[in-house]
Amino acid sequence: MKAFPTYHPIAGTMNLHADGMELRDYFAAKAMQALVAKTVDDNENVEVAAEAAYMFADAMMEARK
Repeated sequence: MKAFPTYHPIAGTMNLHADGMELRDYFAAKAMQALVAKTVDDNENVEVAAEAAYMFADAMMEARK
């Protein structure tokens, strides 16, 4: 599933289309905002925060079912 797909016809001559980003990636990016804030304060490993962001994203995707 995609977040933010777009389709914009312009004056009937040109169509702009963007598939959008994967919803899972969008969820991970949102989770990453909070995780990075905590990681920077606690000097934790950023790779751990990145993995955790996708764990949160996967949980959000599962909750949507």
